[in-house]
Amino acid sequence: MTGPSVHLGDGLNVSQLGFGGMALTPVYGEVDPQEALTTLHHAVDAGVSFIDTADIYGGGSNEELIAQLLKDRRDEVQLATKFSLVGTPTDGYTEIRGDAAYIRQAVDRSLKRLGTDVIDLYYMHRRDLRVPIVETVEAMAGLVQQGKVKHLGLSEVTAQELAEAHAVHPIAAVQSEWSIWSRDVERNVVPAAAALGVGFVPYSPLGRGFLTGTVDASSLGAQDFRRRIPRFAEDAADANQAVVATVRTVAAELSATPAQVALAWLLEQGKRLSLPVVPIPGTRKTHRIDENLGALSLAFTPTQLAALDQAADAVVGSRSADPTWVSQGRE
Repeated sequence: MTGPSVHLGDGLNVSQLGFGGMALTPVYGEVDPQEALTTLHHAVDAGVSFIDTADIYGGGSNEELIAQLLKDRRDEVQLATKFSLVGTPTDGYTEIRGDAAYIRQAVDRSLKRLGTDVIDLYYMHRRDLRVPIVETVEAMAGLVQQGKVKHLGLSEVTAQELAEAHAVHPIAAVQSEWSIWSRDVERNVVPAAAALGVGFVPYSPLGRGFLTGTVDASSLGAQDFRRRIPRFAEDAADANQAVVATVRTVAAELSATPAQVALAWLLEQGKRLSLPVVPIPGTRKTHRIDENLGALSLAFTPTQLAALDQAADAVVGSRSADPTWVSQGRE
């Protein structure tokens, strides 16, 4: 199934909603590989063809899983992956690398794992502060010239870093955490992307599951990496139920689900700002994909939008244990 597309930037067209592949690795608990592959196929069948992964998800196993999807459906998928993090979300990241030698190695490894000869969108996952971003992007641009990559993206960069990078080579998309309860990017990064004609790809658009109303501190398993995030600490998570309550109220008024409201709110921000916005919620369940697509048809009243906008004021706890890990800590 082919649905309406969104032009991000630099000529890259993708589906209106994307799929975040990180959920199909054991960062939130154990994963059934066959169920994961079934979910991926269902996503593409439903028109969610913008598939996002990274070389560190599952130590490369996430890319290998997606390779099974691509084997017969490469032409149907807009494929995004990332480089720069050494380690895994579960075990911890040991290093960030943005040097040219590493980038050349990383892209070849990803291409091999994915079983493809080209990546549609290649992101710098996190900024290597030891390497000027201009040098990192110059190396990435070389991959475009070699035909290994079609478009370039950046994740969790500041507005200044985005501007410097875009001056070297067109950036198609910025990926950062953005949702009703994570709005710091709206101060500088979002306006910069809009001004430069760069699309925005919000990761964790459902607040790592919290905005769905199905997650609290007590529901996190021992290996769930959300335990490391301050706003998921027990006291903070309890206080943050006030945000969920607002989302639930609006959802009830619209006969929708909290997840649909959270996604539709992000899409509304894109309309407000004339900014291409493509959220990438992840899930292991096929029915959640269908549910998420319901967000595309939601429309808010001004009162509902105001309530959702104000909900961020109630958030307790930061979105990262290390402030420099995300753009917020470097601005």
